[in-house]
Amino acid sequence: MDGRDLVRSVKAVGSGGAAQGLRTMRAAWRRRRADASGLPRRRAERARVPGPVQDVEPGTGGGVVRFARTELRITVAVNGAVFWGWDGAGPEPSYALAGHGPEPDPRAVLEPDKDGGWRVVAERVTVVVSRHGAIEVRTPGGVTLRRDLPPRWWEPADGGGARWMQRSEVLPDARFFGLGGRAAGPRLRNGTYRLWNTDPGRPFGPGDDPLYITMPVQMVVADAATHLVFHDTSWDGMVTLREGEEGAGSGHDRPGTCDLRMDGGPLRCWVMVGTPARVLLVWASLTGAAALPPAWALGHHHARWGFGSEQEVRRIVAGYQERGLPLDAVHLDIDHYDGHRVFTVDRERFPKLPVLAEELRRDGIRLVSIVDPAVKAEPGHSVYDSGGAEDVFVRNASGRLVEGVVWPGEAVYPDFTHAGVRTWWGGLYEERLAQGFAGFWHDMNEPVSFTAFGEKTLPRSARHALEGRGGDHREAHNVYALCMARAGYEGLRDLVPEERPFLFSRSGWAGMQRYGGTWSGDVATGWPGLRASLSLVVGLGLCGVPYSGPDVGGFDGSPSPELYLRWFQLASYLPLFRTHASIRAGRREPWEFGDDVLEHARVALVERRRLLPYFVTLAHLARRTGAPYVRPLWWGAPEDRALRDCEDTFLLGDGLLVAPVLDPGAVRRTVPLPRGRWYDTVTEQAYQGPGQVVIDAPLGRIPVLARAGTVLPVRGEDGGLELEVWAPERGRSGGGLVVPDAGDGWDEPEIERYVTRWKGRRVVVRREGAEGRSESAYPVRVRGLGSG
Repeated sequence: MDGRDLVRSVKAVGSGGAAQGLRTMRAAWRRRRADASGLPRRRAERARVPGPVQDVEPGTGGGVVRFARTELRITVAVNGAVFWGWDGAGPEPSYALAGHGPEPDPRAVLEPDKDGGWRVVAERVTVVVSRHGAIEVRTPGGVTLRRDLPPRWWEPADGGGARWMQRSEVLPDARFFGLGGRAAGPRLRNGTYRLWNTDPGRPFGPGDDPLYITMPVQMVVADAATHLVFHDTSWDGMVTLREGEEGAGSGHDRPGTCDLRMDGGPLRCWVMVGTPARVLLVWASLTGAAALPPAWALGHHHARWGFGSEQEVRRIVAGYQERGLPLDAVHLDIDHYDGHRVFTVDRERFPKLPVLAEELRRDGIRLVSIVDPAVKAEPGHSVYDSGGAEDVFVRNASGRLVEGVVWPGEAVYPDFTHAGVRTWWGGLYEERLAQGFAGFWHDMNEPVSFTAFGEKTLPRSARHALEGRGGDHREAHNVYALCMARAGYEGLRDLVPEERPFLFSRSGWAGMQRYGGTWSGDVATGWPGLRASLSLVVGLGLCGVPYSGPDVGGFDGSPSPELYLRWFQLASYLPLFRTHASIRAGRREPWEFGDDVLEHARVALVERRRLLPYFVTLAHLARRTGAPYVRPLWWGAPEDRALRDCEDTFLLGDGLLVAPVLDPGAVRRTVPLPRGRWYDTVTEQAYQGPGQVVIDAPLGRIPVLARAGTVLPVRGEDGGLELEVWAPERGRSGGGLVVPDAGDGWDEPEIERYVTRWKGRRVVVRREGAEGRSESAYPVRVRGLGSG
């Protein structure tokens, strides 16, 4: 027995209630016993490297290179993505890929290279394999962007899963981004990052890692080109990053390095090369188009753990309405459940929930429900009984149900890696729809099991279907939430086929954008938490998850009026705009922070409502191109190193630059500008980039600038769509995209393209189309004309 675990057990019994403490203690010991008996024991391991090339087998798009101790399968796809898999691994099966993956490029040919190596030359990339198994990814101009050294495996003598290690080198000027949701980003500094979805169990800040969403996805940005790399294995792992140096040591460059260590799974990799927009377009073609939220989900959401009753919900909604504040959705947390049982309602506190939902909907407000994966292990609970009859719950290596502890107490967990279980779970949302809910947020799906000590998740030995292949929680853990999201999304598609499902999930994995988005989770109240909120949104967007946002004000504690307002202002320009807090935290309604904050929050809410058509357009573009709504400042100029290192300013689409205030007491902001002319959207003063400018940022606003020439679809005073045009630079043209959307449904509206230019002394706006150019069909307002 570990004495420290015994101490933790005793402490657990004394905290959070004796009954729950005893449950978490039992759960911890139960988990330990399950893994002791259910996991293969590691004995002596044999290290292995590929060895020299023996022969090759050319094929469409590439071929197979056989080494003395393994073989490498390499393929260039028609979309330019490169795949390689060691030990003969192919692209499938994969939880990340949408469909069966892209077709091989018949023009890419495996041919001999110098020194006994081989290469595949394609239009956008050249891949060179050395005679001992190093792999280089080069631009068409011959610049090596990435060099993977020969991998190493450690195979246990008992035949269990192999561990492996891969070291990669990148250009000295390269910067790392991605790896899922990282609070310390979006640029990933030197350090080690774990690939294991984790509930930190407390509000987190920039120093906490890992968090709820980890992905083996990196975007690497260098002067020569950007590349995205994805190692397609869902096992636990560690990534150690070290940025390079130019002219290091004796005048020689030192490359950046990435050491990837995985506890199992295939060693297979995808690489995409090009501009940031290009690599995310290819990434989206591999992993699937982002789910399109209904228009109301791009408005303002108000949530709280602890509304407690229908009366309290009505009170909050009335507070917004009486003050003329826009509100689009209200979220109900676990306290609306009957004893925290999923897919139930507390009839005493919410006796007429469908009536409440209908009243809110008539006022343009939707009701959103939390959904947890854990099911209370209680005979008589309909979900437990139904799941038991269908045999949907995770079992251990001995065939017994795996029990954990979550909010309802002792609980069991559906195995979402089984198609039949997903169908069963998806059908349960019929109860939620009957209660009047229009959207859903998945929580606790890392998955979480409260324990007095050790990992707060299922035993690693827990058995999963894994789509019929069979395996354990070591492989299933990171994709558990992804599969739950799929179950909910597909169930809603069947139940309400005429509406777009609205679903966002605390945890997930590569490809989760197919089913919805995410939020920050329990970010700590404080200025570091505010900064972490922006890091998470930008970093997730670069991993292909465009829809996300934080808990405004932080999950815990009581933010100061200044902190609350600055968080509110930032979030009003992020895809998911939601206030939320713990049951133990202070209030989050704008009027709780004084009259000044209320009026400044009103300005932010009204501007968000005005920009809703722009957010809808960005949602359609994210679905069609993979480009996130929120983009790093270097998005259009990744070779600009000053922009590459900027982490406190972002682009909203192509048209707007947002510079949030992230420090207390600040009333001015230094704003870095990409090349071109930019207009302050309040004063209409013009600034010329590249460079830096200092802009006033009083409590009433944060600096937001519009790119010269841009066309923004906005909501007019009559509620209709109008075009806000910012005057282009003299001698230059500009433009923008508009996607007119009815707000819901599955129609694919045409992308309208508008061009702006000077004609004499006036700005002309014309729509480009298949039949030439025509005048805009919408009212047009030109701004920036008085800036010279």
